[in-house]
This record gives sequence, C-alpha cells and structure tokens, in this order.
Amino acid sequence: MDASVACGLNRRAEVNDVHSKPIETRIDWLSALAARHGDDYRSPEAVLARARYQSQHPTAIAVLKCMDGRINIPVATGTPIGLLMPFRNLGGRFDLGWPHLGEVVTQYVMDRVHEGRQVLFLVTYHFSRGDHHRGCAGFGYDQQAAVEHTQEIKQQISTIFGAAHGTVYPLVCGFETDEDALVLHGDNGQLLRVAELEECDPAALSARLATLLPDMPSAMRDDLLPLVAGNFRHVAAIRAQAKLGLRQLDIEHREWMICLGRGFDFLHTPNLALIIGPYSPNLAEPIIKAAGIIEANMMAGRIPDDGFLLLSSVPYEAIGVDQARAALKAHFLSEFAHAVIGEAYPALAKKMIRRTAILDWQGRRLSWL
Repeated sequence: MDASVACGLNRRAEVNDVHSKPIETRIDWLSALAARHGDDYRSPEAVLARARYQSQHPTAIAVLKCMDGRINIPVATGTPIGLLMPFRNLGGRFDLGWPHLGEVVTQYVMDRVHEGRQVLFLVTYHFSRGDHHRGCAGFGYDQQAAVEHTQEIKQQISTIFGAAHGTVYPLVCGFETDEDALVLHGDNGQLLRVAELEECDPAALSARLATLLPDMPSAMRDDLLPLVAGNFRHVAAIRAQAKLGLRQLDIEHREWMICLGRGFDFLHTPNLALIIGPYSPNLAEPIIKAAGIIEANMMAGRIPDDGFLLLSSVPYEAIGVDQARAALKAHFLSEFAHAVIGEAYPALAKKMIRRTAILDWQGRRLSWL
C-alpha cells in the first residue's frame, strides 16, 4: 500500500472513531490533538524542514477560503503545516474594504515584503463534482456566483498591491471537494484542472503554468509548482482510498464544532470544524450559518446530538500587552457567538459547550483560558 494512502487511512480511522464519541470525549481528544500539533510544530525536525522549504521556495503564500472543514489546502498540496497563511470566512466571502481584514492582510503583506519575499494569494472557491448540494452552502450551491466573487477579490488585491503583480499575485483557485483537486484559473480564461492531469512531469507542468499564468513572476511560478505537484499526488491517494470505499464520509458535512477567531492550524483533518475568521463587520451571519450546519448534522445523524463545541481562539505574537489583549478578544468572541446562537437557535444553544483559548503564534502553543 502507498505510504500516503496508509497515512490517510490511519488519520481517517482516528477521526471517524472520534466523531461518534460523547462530546466530552471529543473535546478531550481535541485538546490532545492541539497539544500534539504544537509539539510536532516545535520539534527540531519540523523547524528545520520549514526553514529548508522556505529557503528553496521563498514565496509567501496566503489562502483565502471558506469556513468549510473539508477545505484543507496544506494537506491537499502536501505542504508542511504552518507555511500557508489561512484566512477563513463563510463561503470564502471577503471584502478588503472591511476595516479589520484590510489591516490584517496589508500588515501580512508588508511583513513579508520587508523580509524580501513575494506574496501569492490563493483566492479559493469550492464545489462538488458529484453532488450539487455538497458544494458551497455560503453561496447557495451556486458555483458561478462563487467564481465571480473570487474574481472580485482578485481585483481588490490588484487595486491595493498593484496590477503588474510583481510583488503580490492573486490567483483564483477552485477546490473540488470530492477529490480535493485544485482548479487554477488563468487570466486568458484557461483552466488547469489537476484532476485531469495524466502525469506530473516537473518540466511539462512548469511549461503549463507558464502558459496559464504568463504574468506571474517566474520565481513565484517555481514556488507554486510544488503545490500543484503535491495536489496531483494527493488526488491519486484520494482515488486509491475511494476504491477501498473509505472516502464517502470525508466529502460530507460532519462538523461538530464552530471555531471563531484565528490560530486553528492544528485542525488539519476534514469535517471537524467550521472555522470563522473575525473579519466581517457582520460577524453574526457566518456564525448563524455555521450553527445551522451543526444542527443539520445532528438532525441527519451524522454526529451525536449530545452537544457541540464553540471554540474561540486568538493568537498573540508577544507576551505582555499583546497576550492580554488576545485573551480579552477571545472572551469577547465567545460571548458574542454565544448570544448570536442563543437568539437564532435557542434549542441548539442548550447543547453548546464553550471553550476559550489563546495561541502563542511563534510556538503554536494553545493555552486554555
């Protein structure tokens, strides 16, 4: 058996088992998962691997994506955890005019530029090839509407950081959730569908990317190439798993937790959580949508109905003031979501268990408050 298939089977067995456990058992498992992820992230081997990868591929990569728990770009591309900067919201809906989002994105770009690095934004939408209603609920399962929205975000990024794309490049990417396959959109209307590639010869794939994205700096294309190649291998592993009848549960909603804030890299497994970034001025909207998905999962029997977790987390860069502010913000987010869900879904709110945390961003160390 291929090593990637075996790894996927082991991870799936663990997650499939926990989905059916009582809620307190699931929360204990989650806490252990966060601790294990932090230990792995801080290990000498992982630190060196990230440093080596960044020295070989210096382009900084950020991903704008939906809160849907099935969308996990690091896993789908075989990229070391902690290198891709995630921004999540309902349906992948973003507007760089939102005050907080615009500030966070701009600060992220400027920090990378001061390091001497270019920045690639993967502006994503998602869909299901096999079932329309496994697509993006945030856009009412309207794939064309989602694509049009990503094009608007791309234009906003170009307006802020320059249309020549010499330093910052926005790339629209589809994510097909049945096989975790990327679809890259070129400016000329052409598409590169990873699921349709018959082989992944580096030279041939590099030429394809040059044709698809002629205005992308060549060094950036070189750093995009490993993600596409990694996705090709991942899709092959997914297909091998599907032949064993072990894929169906991964492509359906089975989330049992709502995560609000940032710093959820440790949730690198599909269908555990609906992750909402604190960006939209109307933060209640994605919270209500996420609560509806949780309730639907319970009603359909995809998860136990004994409870769900509301986890609020805020990262901090430095001890002292920044850490104290993160704690206050995490508590605020928890109280806000609790009130929103209580009003919109009073029966579901009675099954809510709240946990609040802050995350040491440098060491990915989660501390429960």
